[in-house]
Amino acid sequence: MEPIRRSALVTATIEEIGAAGHLGVTVGQIAKRAGMSSALAHHYFGGKDQIFLAAMRHILREFGQEVLVRLREARTPYARAEAIVGACFAPSCFAPATISAWMTLYARAQTNDGTARLLRLYQLRLHSNLTHALRPLTDTPDVAATTMASLIDGLYLRAALARTSDANHAHETALNTLKTIVGPKNDQT
Repeated sequence: MEPIRRSALVTATIEEIGAAGHLGVTVGQIAKRAGMSSALAHHYFGGKDQIFLAAMRHILREFGQEVLVRLREARTPYARAEAIVGACFAPSCFAPATISAWMTLYARAQTNDGTARLLRLYQLRLHSNLTHALRPLTDTPDVAATTMASLIDGLYLRAALARTSDANHAHETALNTLKTIVGPKNDQT
């Protein structure tokens, strides 16, 4: 039962943050949404910070899986870059509740060391993957990767502030920027 309950609490955390738009929810609210007592939630995770970190690890695992699935199909450097960008805006990664969780991660990283470490790991991995994909396409892959990562963050921020998640529009915007960065002759390489 423990893995099932932990999973239910992680899912409930994401849903509660999505409903509230921030981490200002209680363990009691999370536990209630998961259909269990707050004492049981505390037993499994210890507190709200630990539940939130578990929820973000879950989101990052889903994102990682989405990237891997898309990269397996990518046959060119440009297709690799497209795959990484596309994973960022996949329905499982760009749902309103998930976007709220991401914004909470960014906000909490300013004051919470565990959250800051998790965010930094994500940022380093995204930058590394984008740099690797963009290296054959541009003379400045590091700058291009930083630009793309910043754009992705900005599109998430806009979606969070608008409380909508138009994944198609965000994805299209990111792909248009990617084409601008690598140039038209390289977008099919």
